Amino acid sequence: MPIKDWPEGERPREKLLERGAGALSDAELLALFLRTGVRGKSAVDLARELLADFDGLVGLLAADQRRFCEGKGLGRAKFAELQAVLELSHRYLLSRIRGQDVLTSPEATRDYLKLRLYGSPHEIFACLFLDNRHRVISYDELFQGTIDGASVHPRVVVQRVLATNAAAVIFAHNHPSGVAEPSQADLRITQRLKEALSLIDVRVLDHVIIGDGEGTSLAERGLL
Repeated sequence: MPIKDWPEGERPREKLLERGAGALSDAELLALFLRTGVRGKSAVDLARELLADFDGLVGLLAADQRRFCEGKGLGRAKFAELQAVLELSHRYLLSRIRGQDVLTSPEATRDYLKLRLYGSPHEIFACLFLDNRHRVISYDELFQGTIDGASVHPRVVVQRVLATNAAAVIFAHNHPSGVAEPSQADLRITQRLKEALSLIDVRVLDHVIIGDGEGTSLAERGLL
């Protein structure tokens, strides 16, 4: 049965308008993005099938263009639309933390870092550059590696800190495995970066590891 023939309270668009986006399932939200189904399938049916094919929402959102366009009912136009939606989300969350002390809004900071880094099949090492009042100057993804790790070069970090005139930094990287526990390599590179940046009087406020759940803060663990 086409969605237009469903009871009004069960149609995704009407449900969202009446109860809010949080009331919709992943499939219903994706159906609104797709707008139409394919022959024999409603948009919701197609959305459920796509979520199964991509192993869930994370797999779909993280898919590259080639993999995404292999999905039934998808294509380059949908890929472009989805990337635009994701970038809007990134910019919205960055706007929430830019101009305010990130130490007073750790949840917003962590939400932003998770949206940027979670779901990537490769390790990405990123940095939030902060001014002397701990307000965000910029966010940069400095290094990318394989699923086994990324090579992080302190010299490059120091150069970027000087270029942004940052007074403090927060590092972040993802664990593609989903396990957000810090490794010995994570602790070693954090210490190396702290030592390098201390020579130019720049503080390392935190190193956040992104995985399943909320992520892990080395500062909260007392590991900085």
